[in-house]
Amino acid sequence: MPVVDVVNLDGKKVGQVELADSVFGAEVNRHLLHEASRWYLNGLRRGTAKTKEKSEVSGAGRKLWRQKGTGRARVGSIRSPLWRHGGTVHGPKPRSYEYALPKKMLLGALRSALSAKLAEEKLTIVDAWSLDTHKTKTLRNALGKLNAEKTALLVAYGDNKNLELASRNMQGVKLSASNVLQPYDVLRHDRVVVSKDAAARLIRTLDPEHPSVEAPHVESIAPAPAPKKEAAPKAAAKPATAGKPAGKKPAAAKKPAAKKGKG
Repeated sequence: MPVVDVVNLDGKKVGQVELADSVFGAEVNRHLLHEASRWYLNGLRRGTAKTKEKSEVSGAGRKLWRQKGTGRARVGSIRSPLWRHGGTVHGPKPRSYEYALPKKMLLGALRSALSAKLAEEKLTIVDAWSLDTHKTKTLRNALGKLNAEKTALLVAYGDNKNLELASRNMQGVKLSASNVLQPYDVLRHDRVVVSKDAAARLIRTLDPEHPSVEAPHVESIAPAPAPKKEAAPKAAAKPATAGKPAGKKPAAAKKPAAKKGKG
């Protein structure tokens, strides 16, 4: 395993760390580096190029002259692609240039990029990104002591507000988290500065020999208890009317017959 010195932000050695051969000492595969860089750059393309077709350019839709008898070539529209200021045939249209890249190829390219930087002695391991202030001048002085005077890629693990604010206005300096590190960024920058925690995270993620966490078998998982069903409340019975049988209407009173007068 390659052994690399760990330095602080003042450039002084504070310890050593062992890096995995499968991550920082792998064979450099130029084909994977090319494919990963091409995939990353295509994903950055906006794809907003657009030309107007025959139906989109300005101009009337009438026929300019009759079909026969003029001696001139027949023409049906002033917006013909054969004419000046006419429409464009098979021009570019808005599209996405993204495509899928196998995850194993991307991880292999990242191993090759990190191994190439370590072989060129352009990989620095720092103890921690402990900045007292968010001022850009403080970070610039620290990078000067770390021999990162040209372009530099800073790799950190976790949230660091001072580092984020101090590096965002520096030309040629880019901050990246360990879980979104791209091979193109590693190759593009002259020096890669990685924190000790980020290096351990990269080894855990990129090492193919690292034991993966196995999920429990389905049969060993206890089923969840079934929810209990609550009984619906019973409706209260309506009381019957006092003195009258339920369900029967009272009989109507009879009117007395009218008496006939004497005549």
